Amino acid sequence: MTAELTTISAHRASYERRFQRVIDYVHENLDRELDLIQLAEIACMSPYHWHRIYQSFYGESLAATVKRLRLQRAAALLAKTEQPIEQVARACGYPNLQSFTRIFSSVYGMPPAKYRKQGSHVQFSASPTIRSSTMFTVVMKEIEALHLLGLPHQGDYMGIGQAFDQLQGIAASRQLFGPHSRSIGIYWDDPSLVEEAQLRSCACLVVSAEQQANQAKAPLQAYDIAAAKCAVLQYQGPYSDMHAAYEWLFGVWLPASGYEAADVAVYEEYLNDPRETSPLDLRTDIYLTLRVN
Repeated sequence: MTAELTTISAHRASYERRFQRVIDYVHENLDRELDLIQLAEIACMSPYHWHRIYQSFYGESLAATVKRLRLQRAAALLAKTEQPIEQVARACGYPNLQSFTRIFSSVYGMPPAKYRKQGSHVQFSASPTIRSSTMFTVVMKEIEALHLLGLPHQGDYMGIGQAFDQLQGIAASRQLFGPHSRSIGIYWDDPSLVEEAQLRSCACLVVSAEQQANQAKAPLQAYDIAAAKCAVLQYQGPYSDMHAAYEWLFGVWLPASGYEAADVAVYEEYLNDPRETSPLDLRTDIYLTLRVN
């Protein structure tokens, strides 16, 4: 490697590390006011220019990032806990309940109280009869082998968004986006068996074999998905409600299908961009690898 290329590589790595610090800070402080000047200091960049660089890396303004992450956290808390709505609002950085209700309604199509009672997660806490009557579309696919670069994540699966945000910046820095690019999340553990803090997952980008060989450098790791026959559940809706689809896939579809699941991690492909898409319109394919006799 020439001295010039070494310098470029070191400069790129510096940008990646600085934006990772910003992403980490934002995810860990969603309940606080986030000041652009303070974030510029965390990034060690000029307050005048740093936000323009951030937007070019991540494809959205910092304000849009914060709003998206706060509302994702709010939806998860509404679906998974019985916290009072005022407490959920404060935990997501909205000290004013009226503004929280207005913003949440504009994105999720209903106010927080109604979402808690009528969101798609509710029907799956009901009786088995109701669950079995719910239908998702499942298609059978022969999947070709995939080469991936990814960032591992440990903890609540809903927290993998932090790894995806970091991956977005690194991929932009290393110019990894191209015709092979697809966004994949791998989930190794069953949340009903493994403690939340120990759940293992990985935020990944599909790349070419050449890109994988050249770019599997810290913090990115190389992963491969083998060619296989898969049942693919086509889900539409908020990520916070996706556990409902898993319950149906494993509890209703699989026992009636005549297939056996292979001893391979489930993975998801995200078909549209949460930075540009309403949570209600997010489309995700859930891949369950099947055992072939």
